[in-house]
Amino acid sequence: MGNYIDVVKPSGERFAAYLAAPPRGSGPGLVLLQEIFGINDYMRRMADRFAEEGYVVLVPDLFWRSQPRVELGYDEAGFARGLHLRDELDLDSALADIADTVAALRAMDNQAGGVGAVGYCLGGLLAYLSAVRLPIDVAVSYYGVGVHEHLDEAAKLRVPVVFHLAELDHYCPEPARRSIRAAFDGNDRVRIYDYPGVDHAFATFGRDTYEPLSTGMAYSRTLEALRQAIGPRYDLSALWDGHIHYEFEARDVPATMATMVAEPYVNHIPTLTGGVGHRDLSRFYAHHFVHSNPADTKSIPISRTIGADRIVEEQLFCFTHDREIDWMLPGVAPTGRYVEVPLVAIVTFRGDKLYNEHIYWDQASVLAQIGLLDPAGLPVSGREQGRKLLDKTLPSNELMPNWAASEGK
Repeated sequence: MGNYIDVVKPSGERFAAYLAAPPRGSGPGLVLLQEIFGINDYMRRMADRFAEEGYVVLVPDLFWRSQPRVELGYDEAGFARGLHLRDELDLDSALADIADTVAALRAMDNQAGGVGAVGYCLGGLLAYLSAVRLPIDVAVSYYGVGVHEHLDEAAKLRVPVVFHLAELDHYCPEPARRSIRAAFDGNDRVRIYDYPGVDHAFATFGRDTYEPLSTGMAYSRTLEALRQAIGPRYDLSALWDGHIHYEFEARDVPATMATMVAEPYVNHIPTLTGGVGHRDLSRFYAHHFVHSNPADTKSIPISRTIGADRIVEEQLFCFTHDREIDWMLPGVAPTGRYVEVPLVAIVTFRGDKLYNEHIYWDQASVLAQIGLLDPAGLPVSGREQGRKLLDKTLPSNELMPNWAASEGK
């Protein structure tokens, strides 16, 4: 998505920076700060991802004085060279380069709003120092190495900062993490997140320490901090409503796909149906979903929770089983029975486009309602689930044989 530009220092010296622009064309500025491996594939891909989220992203080459445009891998030679370059790096000079990068961002025609910084490893330290020394609006530090050695500057902090700390990080061991927590205790601008059971660089795909679940949590928390401080702010509720309209009312597959990123995915958890990537998902929507839902399909909204990059939607899904429904009841001939089942959709966005959907419901309840599962003697309920969801005063615990035994205890 991006390209390299030159950042010009007041002295006239130049250094390279990777630039990634948002699809909309403009947005808040974001300085992405490298690990010890230079502006390698990981840093460029993360810049592209944040650009998808709506940011104008610059990744400055912080090692330019030693070796311009260095790109290192995660093998033994890459680590050795990266550590050597880190040792040659002067922090004050690096922060001056970051300040020039911030100035270059603010001077761009497509940069609108504030400027933030996100950094990893070495960049995590520099993101924190940028927050206390430079004119930025928010910073996020991923497992910053050496942050605990600069906590004498903590009192200078005037902008929001997020720290992502890994439990098994020997570069930032528990005593260092404890000192970071203590330095910002009571500071409402600072959020510190601990990730149990993961190591340094848990968010760097391509490294042995990569852990996707913690990475996803950290990424959402990063976006929350950025969105609150500098934007951009999208109406996720309206975007989701538009997607649903094209799916269930207009039944327009191209319009549905246009609400999504280039390579989205959908997973209906109980039946493992959906698709990964534009080609498979388009095929799924066209031949097995959009045009195959019963005519009387409707959903009764129960709740909607909106976060920085996702929506959790709770609803009561209702239909008559008058045709084979590939996505919910694959291979099951129509029974003509009416079904009501609680359904939860967890929808993740990239910027103003849907990225993925995880859809959950109780398949046992659906099977019981269409007559394929006898609920007698099983802890399974049918339409009672929907009734109880809509009316909390209906009795609880009727499937518990031991419920009566606790009366009066």
